[in-house]
Amino acid sequence: MIRAVTVLERGTWNGEAVDTVVLDYDARHRRRIAMNGVHGLSFLLDLPRPVAISSGDALRLEDGRLVAVQAAEEKLLEVTCENRHDLMRVAWHLGNRHLPTEIHEAAVFIRYDHVIEEMLKGLGAWTTVVSRPFQPEGGAYGQGTVMGHSHGPHDHVHAYDASGDHDHSHFGQTH
Repeated sequence: MIRAVTVLERGTWNGEAVDTVVLDYDARHRRRIAMNGVHGLSFLLDLPRPVAISSGDALRLEDGRLVAVQAAEEKLLEVTCENRHDLMRVAWHLGNRHLPTEIHEAAVFIRYDHVIEEMLKGLGAWTTVVSRPFQPEGGAYGQGTVMGHSHGPHDHVHAYDASGDHDHSHFGQTH
């Protein structure tokens, strides 16, 4: 099976793509997986490390051909608030739960989760279920979702779960 070995960012590649893959958010954060284009091209994504692939990027095959990447529509929550202050407060709560979040001027988008939706409503936010491509912010320390990070003199890694709740310890204290 032919391999895709390079990701070319949107705006950096020229030429015609021989096929297109339509991928949801999770599928655009892979290192190695078999893929099928919408026109039938089968190939193996085989990258040296996981990379956040965005809509508009291209995958370069070993033989030089290009496969375009398109973000798939996903079930998301559009979150809006009465004012920017409330929206920033909601965004803080989402970030505190390490939830991938797409940020816009007057709204944020997250993957649909009924538990988080109730929390957001409790904070005074308005939510609407929508179907659209999802392109959340990259992590502060590199591309994509950051699961491990540092808070100064101690390190820890969070296990992701759908609710975003987590515990971790700092010098013997759990919170």
